Amino acid sequence: MSKNKIALVTGGSRGLGRDMAINLAKKGINVIITYHTNKSAADEAVAQISQLGPSAYALQLDTVKIASFDQFFMDLSNYLKSELEEDKFDFLINNAGTGIYQPFIETTEEQFDEMVNVHFKGVYFLTQKALPFLNDGSRIINISSGLTRFTFPNSSAYAPTKAAVEVFTKYLAKELAHRKIRANVVAPGAVATDFGGGENKTNEQKRKAVTAATALGRVGKPEDIGGVVAFLCTEDAQWINGQRIEASGGILL
Repeated sequence: MSKNKIALVTGGSRGLGRDMAINLAKKGINVIITYHTNKSAADEAVAQISQLGPSAYALQLDTVKIASFDQFFMDLSNYLKSELEEDKFDFLINNAGTGIYQPFIETTEEQFDEMVNVHFKGVYFLTQKALPFLNDGSRIINISSGLTRFTFPNSSAYAPTKAAVEVFTKYLAKELAHRKIRANVVAPGAVATDFGGGENKTNEQKRKAVTAATALGRVGKPEDIGGVVAFLCTEDAQWINGQRIEASGGILL
């Protein structure tokens, strides 16, 4: 029987999600990651996590297709019972997402809907569907963005959906308190990943602006974020609830 806690990390095959999964595993937590289309990256992540000791597993999930959530949790439940001899899991990390960098004046309705569906509607209903499978006393961690506190141009469709998630998280903390479920937000600053076309890795003008505006003097790396998420899944963080924790190196203070 599994004595380890169990975490579900959406979008855990690459970038920030992968580092979150690795840091959770370092704390002895079994990890289930989801991937959208890149199965090979998910398989690589599973292999890397498994080397750390805890179990690891990957499931395909499109967080926009809400009609698929019931089947997803059925598959998840089957895995929990057959491989870990558990009925429920302990940590839900809503990380999956895509980004666009588009001037407000050029943003289309289709792009707007994509941001809302991925970053707010999908998170809202995936969390709702997850509740019967979460243990009492579990944790929900929603990934937001530094862009809800400060602004860089061309994120007018993306950033407000993250602001919605931050408000939603407070409601989760309040409405799920009877089950002792904590809900918090981690808000990364600019991080060099493939997110949004790799803007923070390849746009040197933006990288210089971020570096100049950040107290610690550099663009973020994926490994700057995963440990914060893992910490929120420990007993050391049991009294943190309904909070937004920004991990941005002190940008635009």
